[in-house]
Amino acid sequence: MVIKNINLETVCGITSVLPENDKPEVAFAGKSNVGKSSLINALMNRKSYARISATPGKTQTINFYSINDAVYLVDLPGYGYAKVSEKEKEQWGKLIERYLHGSSQLKAVFLLIDIRHEPSGNDKMMYRWIVDQGFEPVIIATKLDKIKRSQVQKHVKMIRGSLALLPGTKVIPFSSSTKQGRDEIWTVIEETAELLPEEDFTER
Repeated sequence: MVIKNINLETVCGITSVLPENDKPEVAFAGKSNVGKSSLINALMNRKSYARISATPGKTQTINFYSINDAVYLVDLPGYGYAKVSEKEKEQWGKLIERYLHGSSQLKAVFLLIDIRHEPSGNDKMMYRWIVDQGFEPVIIATKLDKIKRSQVQKHVKMIRGSLALLPGTKVIPFSSSTKQGRDEIWTVIEETAELLPEEDFTER
């Protein structure tokens, strides 16, 4: 898809009113250091449009990135960072829940998992919680370039088993460095958001 324009259109904090968008939305969830901003930058074909913080847990808002005025990439607050207070964690959880329940345009939820490690307790909780909200999340296994190619399937199997994924759940290995997996993720976005053929978002 040729990306013609990008706009950080809406930033929602804990007390914000969520936007009533008229274009499809796809949301990205994941723990604080899993590479969510790097993924979104790679999808937008930009180096640093989505801010990458040196401090995990810094993102406390839901950010709506409009792509070609056709679809929104929605960046949800990261979870699981130990230095964030329990009260803040609870507030972020309520914000995410309000969004998942309140958005009429949300078409898909992507859950990012670090391919190098077994999913954490927070990862398992988030997966089950997203499923309980009525979504079947697509798993993006990030940091693909950090493991040997021969280990990829073993690690994907580990993620499937540890999260007890629903049958048929898609797992997409991804590297923000090499962009491997980018086109596959865009294909899922295009299909779930039912974008028109002329809205091809992958720059080939």
